[in-house]
Amino acid sequence: MQSISSTTASTKTTAQKVKSSSLVPEKPKIQVIKRDGTWADLNIGRIRDVVEWATEGLDVNSIALEAGLTTRLKNGISTTEIQENLINCALQMCSLEEPDWRYVAGRLHIWGLWKDVQVIRGHGYGDYPKTVETFLAASEYDQRISLYTKAELAEAGTWINPEWDKDYDYAGAVLLTRRYLLKHELPQEALLTCSLLLASVESIENRLKVANSFYKAIAERKVSLATPILANLRVPNGSLTSCFILGVDDNLESIFEEITNTARISKNGGGVGVNVSRIRATSSWVMGKPNASGGIIPWIKLLNDTAIAVNQGGRRAGAVTVSVDIWHLDVPEFLEMQTENGDQRRKAYDIFPQLVLPDEFMRRVVAKQDWTLIDPYEVRKNLGLELAELWGEKFEQAYSLIESKLGQEITLYKKINARELFKTLMRSQLETGMPYLAFKDTINKANPNQHQGYIPGVNLCTESFSNVTPGKEAHCCNLVSLNLANLQDAEIAEVSKIAVRILDNTIDITYPPFEAAKEHNNQYRTIGVGAMGLADWLAKRQLGYEDLQEIGNLFEEIAYWCTESSMQLAKERGAYQAFAGSSWSQGLLINAKPVSWFLSKATDGQRWLQLSEDIQKYGIRNSHITAIAPNTSSSLVQGCTASILPVYSRFFYDKWAKGTVPIAPPYIKDYFWFYRENKSLDQKTVVKAVATIQQWIDTGISMELLFNLNQGVYSRENPTTALNAKDIFDTLILAWQEGCKAIYYIRTVQKDDFKDNQETCSACAN
Repeated sequence: MQSISSTTASTKTTAQKVKSSSLVPEKPKIQVIKRDGTWADLNIGRIRDVVEWATEGLDVNSIALEAGLTTRLKNGISTTEIQENLINCALQMCSLEEPDWRYVAGRLHIWGLWKDVQVIRGHGYGDYPKTVETFLAASEYDQRISLYTKAELAEAGTWINPEWDKDYDYAGAVLLTRRYLLKHELPQEALLTCSLLLASVESIENRLKVANSFYKAIAERKVSLATPILANLRVPNGSLTSCFILGVDDNLESIFEEITNTARISKNGGGVGVNVSRIRATSSWVMGKPNASGGIIPWIKLLNDTAIAVNQGGRRAGAVTVSVDIWHLDVPEFLEMQTENGDQRRKAYDIFPQLVLPDEFMRRVVAKQDWTLIDPYEVRKNLGLELAELWGEKFEQAYSLIESKLGQEITLYKKINARELFKTLMRSQLETGMPYLAFKDTINKANPNQHQGYIPGVNLCTESFSNVTPGKEAHCCNLVSLNLANLQDAEIAEVSKIAVRILDNTIDITYPPFEAAKEHNNQYRTIGVGAMGLADWLAKRQLGYEDLQEIGNLFEEIAYWCTESSMQLAKERGAYQAFAGSSWSQGLLINAKPVSWFLSKATDGQRWLQLSEDIQKYGIRNSHITAIAPNTSSSLVQGCTASILPVYSRFFYDKWAKGTVPIAPPYIKDYFWFYRENKSLDQKTVVKAVATIQQWIDTGISMELLFNLNQGVYSRENPTTALNAKDIFDTLILAWQEGCKAIYYIRTVQKDDFKDNQETCSACAN
C-alpha cells in the first residue's frame, strides 16, 4: 500500500504540472492559404513529400532544402509562397559542386503548374479528350485537331508520361511554361497536340502511328521544335515558318510591298532578312535628276520602325536583318547607322545589319588591294548589269568591266582599300557584335537550285537561305533540331527520319503570310534539320573540338539519313517542283558536290553513290534539308548546350527578369574536364570545327565567335599576352578560307566575370 507521504508528493507534482501548463499558452497552429483560396492547417508532412518528390534520383540532400524553408513559414502563408520559397532555396544552393539543385527548382516549378491547372480546370493529366474539348470550345486550339475521333484522342492520351515533366531544370521549366504553353495547358498536352497536328496530313490509317513516333521523339527531348512550331501550331491560323528572306527591287512599289511583307512576318513571330542591294545609292538619279536619291538608309529606317511597330502580338519587337552587298556605295554609312554620332534621322538601331561578301572582295582584303564602291542604278542604266544577282566568275567579269568604265559610263563611285574597309566592319563587330557576314560565292556555289535563281544573303540567324526573287519568291524555312545530348548513336537514323517528316508535314499545314512565301514553299519545300548539344556529345565521349574526324563522322551520319529520308519522301509524295534541272537531279549531292567527293571523304562512300542514283531516279522532297540554328533559348528547354558551339562557361548565373538563374551543361558532374569553355578556347579551333560540319550541312550554320580580351587567356605561359586585332582578323579570314558560309555575332569578353548580353533569335531557333 502506497504511503500517505508518497501519495501527497505525487498529487503535488501533478498539480505543479497543471499549473505550469496553464502558464504556457499552446503554440498556435500555422494555417496556409491553398490555391483554391481555402484555409487549412500547415501539413509539414505534405511539404516533406513534395521535397522528396522533387529531389528523387538527384545528387542533393533533401533535408537541406527542408531546413532552408522552415525559417520562412508564417501564419497565412500561401502554398504558392511555400513553393516559391522552396524554389529560391534550391536556386541558392545550386553551385558547380552541386548543380542538380537547378533540377529540383525546375521540378518544383512544374509541380506548381500542375497544382494551378488542377484547381482551375478541375483535372490535370488523365483526360486528354476533355482537355482538347475545353481548348476547342475556347477557340484556343486549331480546329484541325478535330480530325481525330474521341477514341483516337483517348488512345493518344495514354501515351502521356507525366514523369517527362521532371526532366526540365529551372531555366528550361520557366521558359517552357512562360513562352510556349497556352494558359492552363500542361507540357505533355502541348507536345502531344503538336504531334497530332503534325501528323494530321498523314493517311487516316497511319496518322496515329506517325503521331506516336513524333510525340515520343519530342517529349523525350530528342527532337526540338522551333519556336513558331511549338508556340503557334496549336493556335488557330498560326504561322509555323521560322525564317524568311525578301528581296527588294529599286522602285517604290517593291519597297513598300516588302515593308508590308516584313510586317506580316513580324506579326506572326518570324524572323526576316531583307536584301536592299538593288536600291540606288545616295546622290543617285531619281526621275532623271542627279543627287536626288537618299540611298538605302531611309528605307532601312522604315524597316527598323516596322519591326518596332509590329511587335509579334506584344511579345517582343520584330526581328529584321538587312543585308547589302559590299560593293554598294552606301556601305560606309550602312556601317555607321547604329553609332551615336551623326544625323539621327539616318540611324537604325533596331535592325541587324549584314554584309554580303564575294570572293573577289576577300581576295583583295588579303592582298591589301583597292575596292570600288558603286551605285547599282548607274551600273544597271549604263551597262545593263544587275550586279546584285551576280556571283562567282560572272560577278568578277562584270566587276572588272565596271572598274574599266570608271570616270566614263560610271561616274558615281568611291575607291577604298579593301583591308581598311574590312577593318571598319571589324571595329563595328567588336563594338556591337555586328554586322553579320555572308560569303556570297560560297553560299551560291552550294545552292542546288542555281538553274532557277540565286541567294542574295542569309536569314536573321545566318543558317537558312535559298533562292529569292523580288515580288515572286521569298525564302521561307521551317526548323527543328536534333538534341545530340539525348541521342544514342544508334538512334540517329530513326530520329533523323522523324525530323525530316515533321518538317515536310509542317510545310503542308502552315499558313504562309503572303503569296511570294507560298510560292517558295511550293517550288522548293525548304526545311532545316539542325543540331544542338554537340558540346555534350563530345564531353560524354571525352572528345574536344579538335577531334575533327569524329565530328565529321557524326555529321556525315546525320546528313546521310536526313538526305535519304527526303528521298524516301519523294518516293511517297513526289519531288519538289523545281527538282528538274537542279544539282540533285544531275547526281550531285550535299552542297552541290559531285559523288567523287563523297567516295573519297565519306566513311561509307558506296551508300552515297547509291543515294545519288536513287535521287536521280525518284527525286528528293526538299531542296534544302539541313541547317543549324543558334538555339540559345530552346536549348535551355531541351536541357543541353546551345547549337554546335562550345559551352560559354561550365557554370554561371544568367540574369532574368525575376533574378539570376543557374546555367550549366547537363553532364557537368560526370564530364567536368571535357567541357571546354568557349571563353578560353582559340576561336580558330571553333572555325575549323564549324567548317568540318559545314561540309555535311547543305544550308548554313549559326557560327558565333567569342573573343576573350583578357590577358593570358590563350597563352597561359605568358600571362601578359592578350588577343589583338590581327588575331581576330586572321580568324575571320580563316572562316572564309575554310568554307564557312556565314559569321553570326562577334562576342567579346572584357573581364573574367562578364558575360556578354546574348541576343536570342527567338524566331529561328527558340
